[in-house]
Amino acid sequence: MTGGADDLDAVFKALADPTRRLLLDRLKQRNGQTLGELCAELSMARQSATQHLDLLQRAGLVSVVRRGRERLHHLDPGPIHEIEQRWISAFDRPRLRAIRDIKEKAEEYAMSEQQVDTIPTYVYVTYIRATAEEVWRALTDADLTASYWGHANVSDWQPGSVWEHRRTDGSEVADAGGRVLDVEPPRRLVMTFGEPDEPPATASRVTFLVEPHEDIVRLTVTHERLADATALREISLGWPAVLANLKSLLETGQVLPVAPWEMPTAPA
Repeated sequence: MTGGADDLDAVFKALADPTRRLLLDRLKQRNGQTLGELCAELSMARQSATQHLDLLQRAGLVSVVRRGRERLHHLDPGPIHEIEQRWISAFDRPRLRAIRDIKEKAEEYAMSEQQVDTIPTYVYVTYIRATAEEVWRALTDADLTASYWGHANVSDWQPGSVWEHRRTDGSEVADAGGRVLDVEPPRRLVMTFGEPDEPPATASRVTFLVEPHEDIVRLTVTHERLADATALREISLGWPAVLANLKSLLETGQVLPVAPWEMPTAPA
């Protein structure tokens, strides 16, 4: 979500339709649904649902993650938050903060309820005014990750290599890490997250997908194979904070004026 007039027009158009709002409600109740699951729950024809979901995706309100032949649909509240920030925050900041806290708790609860019978997955989408190369460097450069993450991510970023999530206090202790699985600069990076020796088939896995469009990059982070609902709740707090700091660094040259957030060191 870039915040421009065209983007806001698309969001308002998407939200104006009651069927699309109902689809968003269903994704809030249970994120990560397939087209078939959404159609069955709403008794809706696949063609009609596809058209509505495509419009929601173009507006940035829904993100899609492929898993094999399936397309999993995830709610992305970012555009709605930008509307809050653009208008509401200017008039009533204390009340907005209270609304935001309630909203984040609701989203955290909804996320913890998804995929009850399967291994949990977390998806987060953000839009950054930068090039794909700049975002890629921010994800893989040890000094840059140290500045916005609170830990330095250190590796040669080659498939099969170890990467380490090192402290920045001079001890060079790695609180977490993993193996690099797939690298396609500057568009896609896949790695395990946890312990380097854990088998990739069972390890927690993070995928960064960098999709440029003109001077905007859409960055999608997918964290799969989380151990349980507790790990999912921890990740749900960590990733938005880290990525907000990354966005601030690339767009303003500065990290956010608060103590740096850190991802949980043992998410899997």
